[in-house]
Amino acid sequence: MREIREKAFAKINLGLDVIRRREDGYHEVRMIMQNLQLCDQIRLYRTEKKGIKGKCNLSWLPVNEKNLVYKAAKLMMDEFKIEHGIFIRLDKKIPSAAGLAGGSSDAAAVMRGMNRMFDLGLSDAELARYAVRIGADVPYCIKGGTALAEGIGEKLTFLPAAPKCFILLAKPDVDVSTKFVYTNLKADELKSHPDIDRQLQALKEGDLSMLASKMENVLESVTAVKYPVVEQIKQDMIRYGALNAMMSGSGPTVFGLFDDEDKLQYAYRKMKEKKWCRDLFMTKIR
Repeated sequence: MREIREKAFAKINLGLDVIRRREDGYHEVRMIMQNLQLCDQIRLYRTEKKGIKGKCNLSWLPVNEKNLVYKAAKLMMDEFKIEHGIFIRLDKKIPSAAGLAGGSSDAAAVMRGMNRMFDLGLSDAELARYAVRIGADVPYCIKGGTALAEGIGEKLTFLPAAPKCFILLAKPDVDVSTKFVYTNLKADELKSHPDIDRQLQALKEGDLSMLASKMENVLESVTAVKYPVVEQIKQDMIRYGALNAMMSGSGPTVFGLFDDEDKLQYAYRKMKEKKWCRDLFMTKIR
């Protein structure tokens, strides 16, 4: 195949707990991951000349050695001795540095696409074992859906699909470094932890209200303190009809869960009037 197309779906964390900081510097987590319909588009083209080239619709985002899609393509080429080259066309819709795993999802899409393009025959589980070398969220993004992630995020247990609902995403005009958040997180001093077990039960029972009521993200103890707008957005979303609202990942994006599309659209209009969100999206659970 000379051309492959893949979608790279955004993700949110319905619950995010950090258990401890490990001796190797990584943090042990327990979190529920969920894909959204919001996605980037990846197109891969096989070239005769060996090497990796790429282009993004965002001029400030180069597809080079620092980009996860480049790293994913290089890993696949090196591991499987691929003699052809590849050109990557990346069309971004997921905001960057937002806690939505856009870069990780793009990398996973490249790995899935190259697996198909070069007939490597790798299963999702086999791809995931390579994907963890690119980043902790990349193994989840290989398959997506609803999953419990443990360890550093690479130990995945796939779960019953989340109840159908509507999502409002709001990213304030700040960018957050995941490294900064985890470096400043005092995991041993956290006063509250999300009830992940009750959320797992809610997923099993298809109980959206219970799932929403137990949403909690311990990384807000860093990001929301540094950027108070995160808490302001959360409270506004709840005021405008969300069942609950929470920061996704290391932030700063906040998402609200809605059980009614009219409520979602009302909240979207009201949030847009605030003018403090750089990016605002209405989407759904995938």
